[in-house]
Amino acid sequence: MADEQKTLSPRTKKVFVNLIDSYSSKCIGKFLSNCIPGASLEDDEGEEENAITFQIVGTVETTTDKRGSRFSSDEYCGVGREDLLQRLMECDVIVYNISENSAQLDEASWAISALHSEINNFGGPKMFILISTVMTWALTKPIDPDDLDIPFTEEDYRRRRPHPNFKEHISIERLVLKMGKMKKSRLSTYVVAAGLQYGMGENIFHYFFRASWLGEVSRVPVFGSGSNVIPTIHVNDLAGLIQNIIDHKPKTHYLMAVDDSDNTFEDIVKTISSVLGPGKIEKVPKEEAFLIKDFTPIRVCILGPPAVGKTTVAAKICKHYKIHHVTVKDAIAEKITQLEEVLQMDSQEDESFDALAAQELLDSLKDNMNQNGGRLDDQLVFQILREKLNSKPCRNQGFVLDGYPKTYDQAKEMFYGEEETEEDTKSKMPPFNQNIIPDYVFSLDATDEFLKIRVQNLPESMVEDTHYARDQFLRHLAEFRDCSLQDETVLDYFDELEIHPEHMEVTGEDSEYLAVTEKIIRAVGKAKNYGPSAEEQEEEVHRNDEEKIKLLAEEREERVRRDAEEAVWRAAQLEEWSKNRKEVKRQEQELLEARSIPLRNYLMKNVMPTVTHALIECYKIKPDDPVDFLAEYLLRNSALVD
Repeated sequence: MADEQKTLSPRTKKVFVNLIDSYSSKCIGKFLSNCIPGASLEDDEGEEENAITFQIVGTVETTTDKRGSRFSSDEYCGVGREDLLQRLMECDVIVYNISENSAQLDEASWAISALHSEINNFGGPKMFILISTVMTWALTKPIDPDDLDIPFTEEDYRRRRPHPNFKEHISIERLVLKMGKMKKSRLSTYVVAAGLQYGMGENIFHYFFRASWLGEVSRVPVFGSGSNVIPTIHVNDLAGLIQNIIDHKPKTHYLMAVDDSDNTFEDIVKTISSVLGPGKIEKVPKEEAFLIKDFTPIRVCILGPPAVGKTTVAAKICKHYKIHHVTVKDAIAEKITQLEEVLQMDSQEDESFDALAAQELLDSLKDNMNQNGGRLDDQLVFQILREKLNSKPCRNQGFVLDGYPKTYDQAKEMFYGEEETEEDTKSKMPPFNQNIIPDYVFSLDATDEFLKIRVQNLPESMVEDTHYARDQFLRHLAEFRDCSLQDETVLDYFDELEIHPEHMEVTGEDSEYLAVTEKIIRAVGKAKNYGPSAEEQEEEVHRNDEEKIKLLAEEREERVRRDAEEAVWRAAQLEEWSKNRKEVKRQEQELLEARSIPLRNYLMKNVMPTVTHALIECYKIKPDDPVDFLAEYLLRNSALVD
């Protein structure tokens, strides 16, 4: 029987890996799909011919029909958490990688908590492995302040302090380790703090490999001083560590995955440049990292008729991508404020400061606005907007240009490129400034009837002192429609540059502009800027929640106040009515009493004596029918009644 058991192939292990279509998780999943469970054990005598490898399943962001080239046996796209939990319950090993996608933090935290809540329903022991990042050690104090070269080890993990942007990572690390301490025989947990991953197609270092290989630059840039040591690990070495954890089940549950190398950022870039590229590097300010193609800012222009909702949509897009909202009105106001503040500052120590030029520009802007009823000439608008769009915030993060330019000539003047290359002179395209030209143009439109109704329904505070006043609105709408019928429109300008505008119809069914915003986000794609940290996102959510709670509280207080006032009014009305009713009853009673006095006197004088005698006689005689006796008596003596 024992010999028969030895000939049986070991049961394969089902391994779940999240986002197996991403760089790191794909490499790990592919590596494990070629490994045999237990193959890394030291006492393993050799692989069996028909041994079964790990069975890999996992989630993906997008589906594909190319199943033949995939290493996974099953993929889950867009499944709900209830269904996902069922898939996790079917697996022996669950690997959650949060080292390259912070959007997976919440799901990883949910997954370990959900599995732990179902621990009594496991069909067998399970293992949960969290792949985190060494950034959770970024602010850890040195072991010996006098000897900074002493390295950290796994035993020091309780001393680790994270970079501010990775506080949520360390919280999940602690949660995973905590969940593994309760029923170790049913659920064992491990945390792997991985260095920056490289190899197998590259990810974080992709820009430097590409720049060197293609020869796009004469010197490969090193952002910042380059003196910072970069902890790294080859992605296949990381996958091998995961395999060893699965096979060996080490006693240490917190492991660091970094190479033995001690290379600085400058060392890494210099090596890549020497092997693949020009062999030279150039140190540049770290802010310029935002300007390379891998971090292209999002530049959007939203056009359309007045009151179509351009500003509403622009604000939503800016909030989603964390970019800057640029309007003509705000840009002019900002420039005037900036000039006024500069002139108020003490500029004696700044030799480059030209107070005369600043004063002349400020006077020119104010005089021009006074002469044009609060508006500026196009040339001054172009100057201000060009400066705004060329500012570092707009060039680094991106912008949404709201409602401008309005005509072909305005667009041509505003985006005009001052330096023309030989290729530009041969091209039919008008020359343009590549630093400020929008990458995406969206044209919102709606029927005139819809626009008129929308303006009528706007709050009075929004309409006051704006072009939304009825006469001005109709005039601006007519001007817009006329411009749309010109031979060359602003949309034609962008078409000539092969920046083809996308037309979007606005209807009353989408009063919150959610559908339009969603279409724009789909067209633009994922954010290409560095978003806020997890803490900043949490703060924003918390701030929004507080604002909602405050608004609801104010509405509730207003309702209570109105109800209280109405209750007081009703009580006063009821009290007044009751008072009047009592007075009416009193007066009626007095009137009745006054009217009854003559009758009462008559009865007492003329009727009551006869009735009294009749009752006395009735008492004396005691007739069989007293009522009949009284009636006959009164009838006989009626003459006595006057």
